[in-house]
Amino acid sequence: MLLEINNVCKTYRGGVKANDNVSLSIAKGEVFGLLGPNGAGKTTLINQIIGLAMPNSGSITINGVDVVANPGYARQACSFLSQTQAPITGLTTFQAIDLVGRIRGGKKADVHRRAMELIEKLEMGEWQKTMGLTISGGVRRLVAFCMAAVTPGEIVILDEPTNDIDPLRRRALWQEVQELARQGSAVLLVTHNVLEAERVVDRLAIIDEGKVRGMGTLASLKEDEGDAMRLELTLEPGKAAPALPDYLQQPVIINRRIVGRVSPADIPTAIDWARGLKGDGTIEEFSLGPATLEDIYIRLVKNPDEAEPSGEVM
Repeated sequence: MLLEINNVCKTYRGGVKANDNVSLSIAKGEVFGLLGPNGAGKTTLINQIIGLAMPNSGSITINGVDVVANPGYARQACSFLSQTQAPITGLTTFQAIDLVGRIRGGKKADVHRRAMELIEKLEMGEWQKTMGLTISGGVRRLVAFCMAAVTPGEIVILDEPTNDIDPLRRRALWQEVQELARQGSAVLLVTHNVLEAERVVDRLAIIDEGKVRGMGTLASLKEDEGDAMRLELTLEPGKAAPALPDYLQQPVIINRRIVGRVSPADIPTAIDWARGLKGDGTIEEFSLGPATLEDIYIRLVKNPDEAEPSGEVM
């Protein structure tokens, strides 16, 4: 494996455990998702990978090199898109992308070509010569992604890469994420948006309260859901949740949404119940389908409402 994290623990003052015995590995050419709500310990783990924080115990290696002892190697091996906006106030979008690509060791002609390619694919041409001070937050996010991708590291770390980006360019960005993996980089995607993650990751780990709650491919994680189907109901605005039947297993209410599992034998009864709620105006709509990554996430994470998917994806 290219990146190996073994039994990493990080405790802050006051005894708060940001990471509690975290172990995972990522291979070259893989898109690996790290999912969890805000405060789960994802960003702390990333900071330890790139040498901005040190674990209290455990090991982190890249290509077999101990990057806790040698953080400089991690910074050479990794390119990084952080949650915070990149400081590009005094540069045009092209200049920012080009500068970082050359700092990371790319040849001038190669960096120029790649920067223009990314600008074209992400439909950023109208801002190519625009100073960073005047562009929107979504465009700044796209520029920051390009800065991480123009001369990619062996590991490309993307921390919430689609924040503030419109749906059409978000789709193009995910295509570029997958292209980075096809070209040989390991991509570590850090997000709390499970809908996006389900579409792009090869494997994933779900982390909550500093612990890895589940890890594997989406198919392997879904095996634990058994043959039960997913029933989701959306309440009409202002309506209270109805009394839930016993056959609705592991129900979770998140804002206006009610999500639960229904065994095959109870499906006809559940559909009749949902139709009745729609008929009397309690719910706006309902759907029945196979288990999703969101169902797994809700089952494993203590506070799934903190990771409520927002906006259109892909």
